[in-house]
Amino acid sequence: MKTLTVIDTFGFFFRNYYALPQLKSSKGFPTGLLTGFINFIATLNKEHGTDYLVFALDSKESPVRKEIDPNYKANRPSPPEDLVKQLPVAIELIEKMGFPKLEMPRYEADDVIASLVECAKEQGIKVRIVSHDKDLYQLIDDDRVVLYDPLKKIEINEEKCLEKYGVPPKQIVDFLALVGDSADNIPGVRGIGPKGASKLLKEFGTLDNIYANLDKIGNARTRKLLEEGKESAYLSRRLATLYHNILPSCDISGYRFPQENPILRVTDELLDLDMRTILNRAGATYQHTEDEKACAQKLGFEAHLLDTKTKVLEALRKIPAGTPVAFDTETDSLSPFEAHIVGFSFASDEEEAFYVPIAHNYLGVGKQLSMEDAKEVLEKLLKHPIIGQNLKYDFAILKNNFGFDDLRAYADTMIISWLRNPGESAGLDNMAKRHFGHDMVKFKDTVKKGQNFASVALEEACEYAAEDAWMTLKLYNTLWPKLSEKLQKEAQEVEFPFITTLLEMEEVGIKVDQAFFKKLKAEADATIADLTHDIYALAGHEFNINSTQQLGVVLFEELGLKAGKKTKTGYSTNEQVLQDLYEAHPIIPKLLEYREIYKLRSTYIEPLLKLAKKSPDSRVHTSFLQTGTATGRLSSKNPNLQNIPVKSEIGREIRRGFVAREGFQLIGIDYSQIELRLLAHFSQDEALMHAFKEGKDIHAETAARIFGEEKAQQMRRIAKSINFGLLYGMGSRKLAQTIHVSQSEAKSFIEKYFASFPTVREYLESIKAFAKEHGYVETLLGRRRYFDYGSANAFAKAGFERESVNTVFQGSAADNIKLAMNRLREEKIDIEKSFILLQIQDELIFEAGVE
Repeated sequence: MKTLTVIDTFGFFFRNYYALPQLKSSKGFPTGLLTGFINFIATLNKEHGTDYLVFALDSKESPVRKEIDPNYKANRPSPPEDLVKQLPVAIELIEKMGFPKLEMPRYEADDVIASLVECAKEQGIKVRIVSHDKDLYQLIDDDRVVLYDPLKKIEINEEKCLEKYGVPPKQIVDFLALVGDSADNIPGVRGIGPKGASKLLKEFGTLDNIYANLDKIGNARTRKLLEEGKESAYLSRRLATLYHNILPSCDISGYRFPQENPILRVTDELLDLDMRTILNRAGATYQHTEDEKACAQKLGFEAHLLDTKTKVLEALRKIPAGTPVAFDTETDSLSPFEAHIVGFSFASDEEEAFYVPIAHNYLGVGKQLSMEDAKEVLEKLLKHPIIGQNLKYDFAILKNNFGFDDLRAYADTMIISWLRNPGESAGLDNMAKRHFGHDMVKFKDTVKKGQNFASVALEEACEYAAEDAWMTLKLYNTLWPKLSEKLQKEAQEVEFPFITTLLEMEEVGIKVDQAFFKKLKAEADATIADLTHDIYALAGHEFNINSTQQLGVVLFEELGLKAGKKTKTGYSTNEQVLQDLYEAHPIIPKLLEYREIYKLRSTYIEPLLKLAKKSPDSRVHTSFLQTGTATGRLSSKNPNLQNIPVKSEIGREIRRGFVAREGFQLIGIDYSQIELRLLAHFSQDEALMHAFKEGKDIHAETAARIFGEEKAQQMRRIAKSINFGLLYGMGSRKLAQTIHVSQSEAKSFIEKYFASFPTVREYLESIKAFAKEHGYVETLLGRRRYFDYGSANAFAKAGFERESVNTVFQGSAADNIKLAMNRLREEKIDIEKSFILLQIQDELIFEAGVE
């Protein structure tokens, strides 16, 4: 059977735009929608063979349905500017690729599609409709008509229609007559939802039969809603019904899919949009621009293998004293605490780079430097200012393998990139591609599966490693001059020195009390076993508690609890859903407790115990991520010691399992409301500044101003949530959920807060306005975070407002704490008597001598 593919053109474009990344060409033109569209065309015939293809379009004239109901499709929000810019380009590409478009005056694309379906059925042709529009579900016919979701790459047949809406395709029109469609402003019957509509249609079959049998509907409320909504129901049915016979002809021979690859017809247009990857896949040949040729020539360099000490020393002698050198290590492990050095690379100019092998260990390996010779040449190399990409790792390798100490970073390209734009990837491969269009040699193509870098042949290793050093130098030479003077100052005075601070913290680590954690694990195991038993008893049978699908069936089908949102894989059972059902059934508190303890055991207790057992002194060494967050806050991994919960008893117990070595003690020093003090500093609010100057409890002071002096202590917790919530960009809805009050009460609290601190509102609004106008915000030391308002939908813009406020305060607090940590490291006199171990949000953890 031949196949006709019909594309709901604007529905497809809109869904593509919101589902895919908001890309831009090198000229700044938005290309996210266009990239998704062209990718779809490139793979359409390959993945889903089609004989005919046509794009169905809405008429530019007012639709017929507007005569039936003037409110039809009213109040639709204006589409984002970046989407609007791409639509005419997409239509032009359709035309230039030679695809037919079909549009009928005063009718919508859905009506064109319905009419095409009738034509195809008459001719025995299968129809694949590329759309996710619920109106089109009425056309599904398993043998001949299916919908196709290009994002999920699935066909939607009668079974999937029944699964999604609870009714077969032939009942979709009556289903929409009852529930309406908010996207098209089809009203439906007020108060009748999808489940109610499905139940009614299952019992009575059609809308007409429902109204013919109102007296047989047992639920009085439903009966009344239907009686009151009868006129609306029949109006909605007229609006939802598609027109099947609006085409002047059923000849579809002109819609034949072209034999020539349609992508090749728009080569120039796609080049202009920077879609070279798609063109290459399509086998296009095109003339490279002079700029591209020049860039390719410029990116050439010579990679040299230096396999003796003499050769390395000769290369180093040619580098003038004081010249910055890009440096990189190659190892056999990603963990700096377990890795052995295999070799290192360096480059001092963009014409050549060098690789020095040390510990390759395959059969027949050639000459290499011994560890002693390697240390000798490294001592000379490290006299130069050192540039790197993630230098903290390389310095840890040098320290752990050779004993080098007091290593200082001249510059780190990963940090420079993060300072320029924390929203962009700072990985070497991504930066090389983004800034130079250069594809780096891939690690997976160099190191065979199951092996490590020590197994790589010297010549191949040289090409891979030398390229890393060369690209690091090239990125530094390109990106450093582009940093503002303010950010260069922060890099040199804060971020680059902070590499050494973190390196020392990682090296020291923190001691874990193994006996304590073994006991804690046993207690967690016992509690989980008890909770599992209780949950099975309340459910009536055993099931996999960790399976969201099985849990959803138990809660919402077997126990009959009110379901939250349903995802593509089943019912949602996330924490918010369970919290909303807390009082609904005794199984819910048990599930929440089970999840909390299960997570703490698997995320913290077991990994920490495992790491402590591997260490001779029971110390665990986390890896701090200096560029891990957009705000500038520190994060850590392997293990993550930044987010150990402290609200639950078992969370507090985990923290008690960290201990000091003999003769030392752990000391925690917490900044006092640093973000609120920054708010007072930035906003210059007189009331807020006065409270801090007088040394008042700021949360009690806020409570007194909002709730009155007599309730100040009682309401301090709520005031604290308000104080910090507003800094995190929290609105009345989120605040209501946090402090368990109605949204109207939360809104009232916020208004009272702003009335008490009037300048604060102005300042917070000014942050949002600045971000919207300029596309970024700055922290205290000038770090920027960018927000692409131009290509954002309403949901994303609301997120940007929260994040812009949050960044100013969290980021500025992070700046301050980094400065303090650097000074502590630089100024402390007796290194043997005190160490910074951890920084957890606004708290510093020290290990200090008992003396």
